[in-house]
Amino acid sequence: MSNLKEIEKAILSLPSPDFEKLKQWFFDIDYQRWDEQIEQDIAEGRLEALAQEAISEFEAGHCQEI
Repeated sequence: MSNLKEIEKAILSLPSPDFEKLKQWFFDIDYQRWDEQIEQDIAEGRLEALAQEAISEFEAGHCQEI
């Protein structure tokens, strides 16, 4: 397996179209991992306190349309 410096060097040598494809692939993977983490946090109840706080603020009329 290549080390990080070799990977960086290879990326910098890519032609622009390939670099753009790699960049999009990387963003897609990053977004997918983010979505998976959020789903896991929700399933494990880690966001429940924040949800309840938001609902309480809304019910108390402390919200405004944006």
